[in-house]
Amino acid sequence: MLNRKTEKLLTRCITEHKENVYRLAFSYVKNKEDALDIVQESIYKAMTNIELLKNPDAVKSWFYRIVVNTALDFFRRNKKVHAMDHEMIETYTPGAEDVYTDIDLKRTLDDLPEKYRSVIILRYFEDLKIDEVASVLGENVNTIKTRLYQALQLLRVKMNDEPVKEIK
Repeated sequence: MLNRKTEKLLTRCITEHKENVYRLAFSYVKNKEDALDIVQESIYKAMTNIELLKNPDAVKSWFYRIVVNTALDFFRRNKKVHAMDHEMIETYTPGAEDVYTDIDLKRTLDDLPEKYRSVIILRYFEDLKIDEVASVLGENVNTIKTRLYQALQLLRVKMNDEPVKEIK
């Protein structure tokens, strides 16, 4: 009986947040087809492992965590490294570096390390609360607060083109 109720909660969560879940997956892979694959695989994982959900009230953060982990697994499976010879590198090396005064936020976010980008995306683009972000990423709330602060500092530095302070 409890499993059936939990299954209904999960189904409702998936249907209510389908656009957000897709956008979350897309923010990781930057490809429509791959994002849809990640969403589909996440739904499958959630449905087949519904008994692992200990708190039915946390179904949203539990499912978001599955989406994030599935996206990260996708990256690990599909790492593609192409070796280039020196001549090929020379053809891709520009003579002078272009400087743009207006840096696109998306590009700047893509340049952030994964641990910071995930926090920014979940907090500001998916509008999750700090404790929900912590639950999705499986981290302590204070760790998420620190990473959020550091990520915002890095974004501010990159957007303003200020010298970068080392953040570990």
